[in-house]
Amino acid sequence: MQLGQTQNPQIPLDVVIMAGGKGTRMKSRLPKVLHTLGGQSLIAHVIKVADALGARSKVVVVGHGAQAVKEALAQTQGLQFALQEPQLGTGHALQTACALLPDDGLTLVLSGDVPLIELDTLKQLIDASEGQHLALLNLHTDAPHGYGRIVRGKKAAGSERGEIEAIVEEKDASPQERDIQEIYSGVMVVPNRLLKPWLKRLEPNNAQQEYYLTDVVKFAHADALAIKSHLTLKALEVSGVNDPLQLAQMERAYQQQLARALMRSGVRLMDPERLDIRGELICESDVQIDVNCVFIGQVVLESGVQIDANCVIAHAHIKAGAHILAYTHIEGDAQNEHARVVVGEGARVGPFSRLRPGAQLGPDVHVGNFVEIKNARLAKGAKANHLAYIGDASLGERVNYGAGSITANYDGANKHHTTIESDVHVGSNCVLVAPLTLGAGGTIGAGSTVTKNTASGALTVVRAKAVSIMNWARPVKTKK
Repeated sequence: MQLGQTQNPQIPLDVVIMAGGKGTRMKSRLPKVLHTLGGQSLIAHVIKVADALGARSKVVVVGHGAQAVKEALAQTQGLQFALQEPQLGTGHALQTACALLPDDGLTLVLSGDVPLIELDTLKQLIDASEGQHLALLNLHTDAPHGYGRIVRGKKAAGSERGEIEAIVEEKDASPQERDIQEIYSGVMVVPNRLLKPWLKRLEPNNAQQEYYLTDVVKFAHADALAIKSHLTLKALEVSGVNDPLQLAQMERAYQQQLARALMRSGVRLMDPERLDIRGELICESDVQIDVNCVFIGQVVLESGVQIDANCVIAHAHIKAGAHILAYTHIEGDAQNEHARVVVGEGARVGPFSRLRPGAQLGPDVHVGNFVEIKNARLAKGAKANHLAYIGDASLGERVNYGAGSITANYDGANKHHTTIESDVHVGSNCVLVAPLTLGAGGTIGAGSTVTKNTASGALTVVRAKAVSIMNWARPVKTKK
């Protein structure tokens, strides 16, 4: 796909994502780029923005934990991998990717551990390059420690800033250079026709004895080529993750971003500081969400939905006017569209309910405390208000399912289905042994274990005969 907003839209965009670092400070066997932010890996956020740019190609440079990174991204379309082994610096990383970058392209360099880079910022950086210049994404900060400093020459007449001459890395910087507050973010755009010969000129003549990608800046200056830049005002979008503390801080900042966006769209959050979205939360108008709720995968909340405190909702569609009461756990299946949980219009679920994969609730259904539903459909107006299990079943309209009743759906080898037709009343403490059909309008007496189909409109009672033994004495504990 071609660039859409640059002055040279015919130049294809290639994206290189740095993902080979060891991440020692994470103190984890998991490669750093696979740690999660908002329910997605750090590198998944970066790939998403690369896709939004319409990149022709996406090259992921892997090194430490290369196999784990490849396996985690195996289902991601359009990726190529370059192995950096050993890891000899950022310039070396680009050298390993070089063969995958056609000469006619423009390469955008991103970092797999910088997940909040914004699409508009990258578009402006690409525009700044005009498709033919090296362009750097920079930031002014009072805390430049750890970043490469932007070294500029003297200001030309009529210019606010001097021309960029070099980037000096922290360990190689003089005391005066360390006082510079304009830093390089790690993001650059460079034409491949310029990048490739510059990469061949890199040498590890520095404090870390590594091949610095930032040395291409001094090459460009030496070659009398223009060096462009774009200044971001948002430190968060160019911040990397190096340890669990930074990851936690970024998670909270990211959640605050999502919360503000929701509230701007009209969602009422009781406390935006106590919200966790680990995927995609899609809300229509007049949605209200109480504190400490966690949303996982794709969750859709239609107009007027109310979510009470301390709910966990994953891979679900909650339809208009439904009310999810406190401490409800909804867990749809991300891999199977038919196993997503659906809660119908005006339904009431909870508190302390559990809806498992395949739970499909129709309009005005009531599911109460300590009711578990799995792979079952409840039609309009059906009720299971407390202490029940409904699995592999279909309940017709207006069914009333009594407390303590269960569908016995598993025979030790296979699952079987229970069909409860409309207007059936199932009494308390019943066991419905599948496969089984309860006829419409029937009644199942409390305490019944039903193993055969029942007729419509019939009362079915299946109990052992009551036996009373008079003057019975309880056993007495024997003294030792």
